[in-house]
Amino acid sequence: MYETKYHKASSVADAVSLIGESDDGKLLSGGQTLLPTMKARLAAPSDLVDISGIANMHGIKVSGSTVTIGAATTHAEVARNADLQAACGSVACLAAGIGDAAVRHLGTIGGSVANNDPAADYPAALLALGATITTNTREIAAGDFFVGLFETALSDDEVIVSVSFDAPSKAAYAKFPNPASRYAMVGVFAAQTANGARVAVTGAGSDGVYRQSDMEAALDSDWAASALAGVQVGSEGLLSDMHADAVYRANLVKVMAGRAVAGCA
Repeated sequence: MYETKYHKASSVADAVSLIGESDDGKLLSGGQTLLPTMKARLAAPSDLVDISGIANMHGIKVSGSTVTIGAATTHAEVARNADLQAACGSVACLAAGIGDAAVRHLGTIGGSVANNDPAADYPAALLALGATITTNTREIAAGDFFVGLFETALSDDEVIVSVSFDAPSKAAYAKFPNPASRYAMVGVFAAQTANGARVAVTGAGSDGVYRQSDMEAALDSDWAASALAGVQVGSEGLLSDMHADAVYRANLVKVMAGRAVAGCA
């Protein structure tokens, strides 16, 4: 690891100020991606600004049908929160399947969303739920936030403060995990929302998380796993790597979507 300076931010404004004053500073919350990358000397930020102790970035609030999750809330906290389990248990279940216990107790929802790994779980949930990502300066719809592999709409001086969404009438997430990392080789989040069926896929797209519009149309006509039987999922634009080629992933998209819809509650 290269030399770096460590700062503990006391507030969001403090974090923004510290990042602005650094040459090449990075925000640090759970550190589950950034620190291993630094240890491998693949990243060398001049400064680390720790935002894990900012009080108003923690916690989960359910107000009516609206769920708000602070960006520094860990996966373990998301998984075990009783209010979230009652309002939208599919998100709590998703969080419980991330990584291992150590990752779940350190990694945060904000860090995962900001990193936008193409195989991460939360982006599929937020896209399917039509979530809003709130930063220190603005609100960004999930459909505008995720823009490509490891790319988001965040500017250099923005900090994710929270994510929020309206609880759907039905939702579930199904993924085929890499047995070593638990990242999704393919994950599908299906939700029946006030705006109709929404299906988001992670782990498969060569440009990151995306919505499967053909499946959404089929489910709008008939919310049942059997409704997906006639939907054709092509391999064009899907990832191919040592774990699975694009054709295999295309099949997994259909299988995981069927499991998600069948498991919706």
